[in-house]
Amino acid sequence: MPAYKLTYLNARGGAELIRLLFAADEIPYEDVRVDRDKWLELKPKTPMGQVPILEVDGHVICQSMTVVRFIAREAGLLGKTLLDQARADMLLEGGIDVGKLFEEMVMEKDASKKVEKKKEFGEKTLPPFLALYEGFAGDNGYFVGDSVADLFRHCVLQHDGFHHSRVP
Repeated sequence: MPAYKLTYLNARGGAELIRLLFAADEIPYEDVRVDRDKWLELKPKTPMGQVPILEVDGHVICQSMTVVRFIAREAGLLGKTLLDQARADMLLEGGIDVGKLFEEMVMEKDASKKVEKKKEFGEKTLPPFLALYEGFAGDNGYFVGDSVADLFRHCVLQHDGFHHSRVP
């Protein structure tokens, strides 16, 4: 089995789904979490100036969703059929779209704009997104079943800022 080393900030963020994938298939890996100072030192040494990065036997892979799909493939969690895989991709990509809006809201520096963005996200963006995604869950409560999309649902929709009871 390859040696995996995941490097990310000392936060859940863009690496949490990757960590869940490792855990789901009990794949051993080194979880390197860096603070701001270490990140500023590391950034110029990364392939695209960002994290997460995954080292696989010395080869470096970056871009969150590339790493997610790489580990999901290794863990057998992309979906059993091509249609399952496409459905999982569709749900992941839709979540990324909403995640970008969430990140813009959180990162807003101007206090009055931040209040506006929170209101917009909490009232106009999140409710239709959650309703739409609830509709994708089957009778068994899963998006696909044994897939990265269902781990995504657990990771983001139930435990991070998207969950309706935790919108800032």
